[in-house]
Amino acid sequence: MRAALAVVLAVVAAGCGGSPGGDGQAQPADGRPLALVYRGPAACEGCPEAARTMLEHGGFAVRYVGPRERLRFGPSALAGVALYVQPGGSNGQEVSTAWELLGRESGFSPELVRAYVRGGGRYLGLCMGGYLAGDPGFDLLPGDSGQYARSPGASVSDERDRLVDVLWRGRPQRMYFQDGPYFDVDGPGTQVLARYPGGRPAVVVAPYGAGRVAVSGPHPEAPGDWYRDYGLPDESEAGLALGEDLLRTLTGDTAPGAAPAPSP
Repeated sequence: MRAALAVVLAVVAAGCGGSPGGDGQAQPADGRPLALVYRGPAACEGCPEAARTMLEHGGFAVRYVGPRERLRFGPSALAGVALYVQPGGSNGQEVSTAWELLGRESGFSPELVRAYVRGGGRYLGLCMGGYLAGDPGFDLLPGDSGQYARSPGASVSDERDRLVDVLWRGRPQRMYFQDGPYFDVDGPGTQVLARYPGGRPAVVVAPYGAGRVAVSGPHPEAPGDWYRDYGLPDESEAGLALGEDLLRTLTGDTAPGAAPAPSP
């Protein structure tokens, strides 16, 4: 499964340019596709690292980009990258605040990421990264993101860390959730992988130009210690399986109607 994913992403990376700029390093010598994960003040503590674990589980090599990283934003930062990842944000952080913090990053511009995806790249937004795929943000969605907890009929009503029920490809799953978005989207090629109770989209993959965008309100990348910290049943292994399904769909390796990830 992961081998097939790596083959697809290697093709994607080859179509997106040469080696990533800023650190002088070429593609990983072992041939794995490269994912670039933002790590900085617009992300929460531990969120980039959790995303990295999920990505490595899915067959990626991972590097970080951010103000204290070896790689910084710039015209060549996304060259040769198979996937750009915007991880979760800090508890209570407003979307507008996270977007403002990103805007202060040296070399960053929204068009840098938009042009990358439009040209055939992939964007993965997890929780805050899902919000930022809308407006305010990168505006990559065929629609927008919104706060699920404040939506009519939501199954949660506050910002506490918890499990949320979703239907993933029609099958019930429980996922780690902390004030994540839903997605009001509609357009050709848009796939809703998971829905919250009541039907609002929780996990979506959609085209943007020649590229693709995946967004998730819940956290498939949540490690076991996130669950333990809040006294929640540990669904981290099931989350990784869902995350792998999401990554396969993002890279075009899973067609609509394909078999869903197994229920635990």
